Amino acid sequence: MRKSIYTLGYLVREEMQMDIMQQSIFLFCNKRKDTMKILYWDGNGFCLWTKKLESDKYPFPDKSGILSELDRKKFIWLLSGIDFRRAHKIYSVV
Repeated sequence: MRKSIYTLGYLVREEMQMDIMQQSIFLFCNKRKDTMKILYWDGNGFCLWTKKLESDKYPFPDKSGILSELDRKKFIWLLSGIDFRRAHKIYSVV
């Protein structure tokens, strides 16, 4: 997790082949899955946030370099440390 804004931006552009200045948030996680960095463009500069969980782990894939898209609800759960992959489905009873 020693990578800076510029190195993470390079990974987004060159490795992921994505536009770093689009309206997206890019998430990066360390090997222990207890620290996450969030990179995004806010219109006039790059922002880099770091969050470290004290006792839990983030539900990131085991393989590095995997791209996936999260909806707003899953992103909020991820920031809260909730493993959305194990969340129960809600069924409506009619």
